[in-house]
Amino acid sequence: MKILTMPSFGADMAKGSIVKWNVKPGDHVSKGDIVASIETMKGLIDMEVYDEGTITKLVAVEGEELEIGRPIAELQLTNEESSNNKPEQIPTDAALPSVETITTQVVNLSGKQDKEDKKTPNISNIPDHSELKPKPQIPKISPAARFRAKELGIDWRQLAQGNGPNGALQLNDINAVYEMHPEPQESPSDLMRQAIASTVSRSKRDIPHYYLQLDMLLDNAVRWLREHNADLPPNKRILINAVIYSAIARALTSFPAFNGFYRDGHYESSDSVHLGNAISLRQGGLMVAAIHDAQHLGLIEMMEKITDQVNRARKGGLRMSEMQEATVTVSNLGDRGSDSIQSIILPPQVAIFGIGRQRTVPWIVDNTVSCASIVSMSLAADHRVSDGHLGARLLNKINKYLQKPETLI
Repeated sequence: MKILTMPSFGADMAKGSIVKWNVKPGDHVSKGDIVASIETMKGLIDMEVYDEGTITKLVAVEGEELEIGRPIAELQLTNEESSNNKPEQIPTDAALPSVETITTQVVNLSGKQDKEDKKTPNISNIPDHSELKPKPQIPKISPAARFRAKELGIDWRQLAQGNGPNGALQLNDINAVYEMHPEPQESPSDLMRQAIASTVSRSKRDIPHYYLQLDMLLDNAVRWLREHNADLPPNKRILINAVIYSAIARALTSFPAFNGFYRDGHYESSDSVHLGNAISLRQGGLMVAAIHDAQHLGLIEMMEKITDQVNRARKGGLRMSEMQEATVTVSNLGDRGSDSIQSIILPPQVAIFGIGRQRTVPWIVDNTVSCASIVSMSLAADHRVSDGHLGARLLNKINKYLQKPETLI
């Protein structure tokens, strides 16, 4: 039996609540199936299972908020089901007990039963009625009312039933509560900001950071993209970010000291590059979603992954594996107009890249000044695992890929 628990979707998450169960007791699930939608301060996340089996019990109810690690469901694994369904072994004639043995067992059992009948009845199996007390009823709520409650910082789970069908809370119910108690409450974005601050403060305290930065020439990449995108519709075009992300992922395969996790006093590198894509949310804050096996993605696939993840992150639809498995992170503020960024490592990772905006600058080649398109890329890394010499080699490897974008396709 495997206990499914409230998962963690980042070091800055403390609690989550079940918005919707997609399964019920008795349902068979396979690896990758979405069993529930979980609401966090970052939005809705789809929880998937990593094993095959049968859901035997739902411990948490919809709307219930629980801390990370608390049980929410029970899953009987398929191999357990197979072992439980094995037929009993019928003994062969050689293994059958003798008549004398059977007679002795019957006599002994009869005498034992007479003695047990005179004892006090066994009450260990009588249910504890204290466990049968009804749990507090959490009201249903419409999507619009849920969004409004989040905006106003109102904990709708603590409210009485509303005026909608079956007592569901509606938009007017939430507005009425706010009018009665207009004092500001902590909103989810405030809580997210506090959680992020706690995480990065711990990171700066515990991780010995070192920083490197390199200006990388983009002229070849821009020229190649212009030719590739010439006859394509806007939604099929590749943007420069996909080229940069692919170059980072390919380069990391040669530098495992920057791709993995530092846990319990030692470092574990990852065989695959699960590139963490830092996404800013419209309601404030950010989340990091993993682009799995990024080292194997061509530029078209990388562009599709980036676009898809940003859209789902802002609407609420990322999967649990995307939130848990990033081995290294890329923070891109280029589209916000920043020339460069010095990022803070997200534990338990050991490195993070910062990407500035693409910009035109004077560039000297063979004592000749010309205009060039460049990007400033920074690397923050963990000195417990690597050093500046290795980090500089990694940045130069990325730069070489950017000069030959056709090799990334």
